[in-house]
Amino acid sequence: MNYPIGRRSMLRFLAQGAGAFTMTHLAASCQSSSGQATSNQNANSEIARTLDTTQWTMPDETAPHARTWMAFGASRQIWGSDMLEVVQDNLALIARTIAQYEPVTMVVRREEEAIAAQKCGTDVELVVAPLDDLWMRDIGPVFVQKPDSIPGAINFNFNGWGNKQTHRKDAKIADFVIAQTEAQPVQAPITLEGGAIEVDGNGTALMTESSILNSNRNPGMTKQRCEEILKPLLGLRKIIWLPGIRDRDITDGHIDFYARFVRPGVVVAATDPNPQSFDHAVTKTHLKVLEQATDANGNPLEIFTIAAPRAVRPTFNNPEFAAGYINFYVINGAVLIPEFGDPRADRYAQETLQSLFPQRKIIALNIDGIAAGGGGIHCTTQQQPQL
Repeated sequence: MNYPIGRRSMLRFLAQGAGAFTMTHLAASCQSSSGQATSNQNANSEIARTLDTTQWTMPDETAPHARTWMAFGASRQIWGSDMLEVVQDNLALIARTIAQYEPVTMVVRREEEAIAAQKCGTDVELVVAPLDDLWMRDIGPVFVQKPDSIPGAINFNFNGWGNKQTHRKDAKIADFVIAQTEAQPVQAPITLEGGAIEVDGNGTALMTESSILNSNRNPGMTKQRCEEILKPLLGLRKIIWLPGIRDRDITDGHIDFYARFVRPGVVVAATDPNPQSFDHAVTKTHLKVLEQATDANGNPLEIFTIAAPRAVRPTFNNPEFAAGYINFYVINGAVLIPEFGDPRADRYAQETLQSLFPQRKIIALNIDGIAAGGGGIHCTTQQQPQL
């Protein structure tokens, strides 16, 4: 089985000298982006000087959704022939499940419109645009609103997770999605991805230093300057910074794999029981930070933990398989969570989330193909709030 050049496996795969195609494309991306990077930095500096200081607010994920956005963007070049259809089926399963609860709009390449329609069914809306990959959480816009309920959508300047993957087409998806909505476009003077942001909707956010305060996105940016930019953009009064971990996965440790808000003051965090995993130490450190943290109102956090499974189904298992439950996705009336074939761990994760979201149905999905590429349900989706 040839495994994909996935988000969590990318760096190790390249370090081993494998994948000439990907190395060529990565080099091309870096070369084509080098001039872009300077241009973007200059543009961002200008934007920073003229940034609208009117307060925006990012609703938390539990707020009602107008729709979910996704991308039918798996390609043979990135995922390989063996995995392509499996991943497409996983995406379609997620989309069809969400469509039972709220509208879903799937971005698709024109040449794959027919196969997407066949797999997703008539309840999923398709819109055509060029794509590099499938991670709508990171390539799409982040939706916000003003106090008078004017909707906005932020383009956070996706750069392929620090120029680690070809992204010329994906870099245009945020603006494409915004153009399909009535949201006011907001160009951020900072580079990050949607998976790097977790908010409680009441002024507090969780983020990782490893991802956002990273020279491959924001060279020279201090934590203070970062907070000066993000607080008015997202309606924040406090950011709780977890260290994360750099250079072990393509995202440099996105928060949506490690800790999530259930509601203001309540956090569910990942733990990893495997001492051989680099996430074992990372998640222990994160717990210590969370236990000492307070939210924007000065209140300590109530913390629940969900351990990663000790075993997964063997079909797509590989050393970088993203086996974790924290990458769940909250939709209108339900919560989508992965299941990995570990009965005890799967059951505990589902029961824990059911207790934390008692008014929502917990739906467990087999998305092993996507997990083999280093991502999860949350990574493939982006919510548009109902305003």
